[in-house]
Amino acid sequence: MDVSISARHVVITPRLEEVIYEKIGQLDRYLEGLDFAGVHFDEAQNPRIAEKEFCEVHLRGNGHHLRCKVHAPDPFTAIDLAEAKLERQIRKLRTKIQRRQHGDGATIRTSSDGEVLAVDVDADADDDVMPQIVKTKRFHLGPLDPIEAVEKMEELGHGFFFFINKETSRSAVVYRRDDGDVGLIDEAD
Repeated sequence: MDVSISARHVVITPRLEEVIYEKIGQLDRYLEGLDFAGVHFDEAQNPRIAEKEFCEVHLRGNGHHLRCKVHAPDPFTAIDLAEAKLERQIRKLRTKIQRRQHGDGATIRTSSDGEVLAVDVDADADDDVMPQIVKTKRFHLGPLDPIEAVEKMEELGHGFFFFINKETSRSAVVYRRDDGDVGLIDEAD
């Protein structure tokens, strides 16, 4: 992986550069195709800030972009924190890619050289994967009063209806409550 290092108000020592290449430069072993890492250091000039150093890392490759920003008392700690944060992001992305490829929620565990070790159907990575948008609708929002919006919601058989409130000229939502009544959420001034 190609690693670019930049800094402002921070001296990049040869040892720090070595640690960056060792920790950040090796993250491509977790996800194939990562080919660039940009590491930037800066130091807060405010004496009241305890964790003066901050490190921002961008990983790029194969259509993926990962980024993290961490604050720490020194650059070495910042690199450790950034590495841990990026490893979590890469694991999450890898699980998402595997689920998309295999469709059934199976997770494939691989060794460091890419050899398949096991396939888990109900892996503990369920908490890391964000829900996906599976359907999108577009429609014109005409001004309605809340009673008309409730009638439209009932007509469509939906649990909520988004509209422009004729009385306030602002966005609003009517929704079916668990007790069977209807609620109104109106945009504040």
